[in-house]
Amino acid sequence: MAKKFKPEGIVYSTNPDFQFQYSDKGESDTLSANQQELRVWLEKGGRGGKQVSVVKGFIGKTDDLEILGKELKTRCACGGTVKDGEIIIQGDSRDKIVEYLLKKGFRVKKAGG
Repeated sequence: MAKKFKPEGIVYSTNPDFQFQYSDKGESDTLSANQQELRVWLEKGGRGGKQVSVVKGFIGKTDDLEILGKELKTRCACGGTVKDGEIIIQGDSRDKIVEYLLKKGFRVKKAGG
């Protein structure tokens, strides 16, 4: 996946010796399961009336989030995706998600909907 470049402050410089300083924020390390506090939301706005369960609040690397998303999709026997630091699972599967995450050691709460 290509990194998106967003210039902060300077867009153009007439100085021939100018070197743009890139800020390398990188990803933070994944916290252990007992340090994570996740929220499971039920959303249907902007999705054509369809319900989805959204897991928010994960702190860590994108690879670890994708692995957790795949495990949840398998556990709930439905489709889903991982976008913008959130796991989106099709349908109202909040009870299954909360049960699974509690078994894995996460601190998790139902929220919204």
